[in-house]
Amino acid sequence: MTKATSKPKLTQDLTHFDADGQAWMVDVAAKPETARRACASGSIQMQAATLRRVLAGDTKKGDVLGIARIAGIQGAKQTANLIPLCHPISLTRVSVEFTIARRTNTIHCTTIAETVGRTGVEMEALTATAVALLTIYDMCKAIDRGMTITAVRLLEKSGGKSGDWVNTNKLLK
Repeated sequence: MTKATSKPKLTQDLTHFDADGQAWMVDVAAKPETARRACASGSIQMQAATLRRVLAGDTKKGDVLGIARIAGIQGAKQTANLIPLCHPISLTRVSVEFTIARRTNTIHCTTIAETVGRTGVEMEALTATAVALLTIYDMCKAIDRGMTITAVRLLEKSGGKSGDWVNTNKLLK
């Protein structure tokens, strides 16, 4: 016997669960459309020789950072297919940028996702970051399987009912 389905009651802290603890997709129909933006970042550390090859374009798979940039954008566009309770949204902009820290043999990735809609783009920015870094790993794993992806995190978001938020976690900066 299945229980009747009615609109789930939101718990106070976790919007993706009803009062009975069942997962559900949040209803955003009544929310107004607003401009929304999220910025995320993460890093991948590698051997010095690996970083030199990435920067020189000397890998068998081609332009590592160019392909990782496109992969990150594609990842943002596929977020609703990867994260079960994310709403599919119409992105208006996705930016994936890389900076190099030669001293630590690290590539830092910063992404921005933007939309005008009823729900935020935090997951799209985080997914873009993770996919871009995973692509770097995939393209370089033949020469350096010990690469480490770290600190994928939301840096800031704006828009929506909850307004602006900036990550102040000093452990991650």
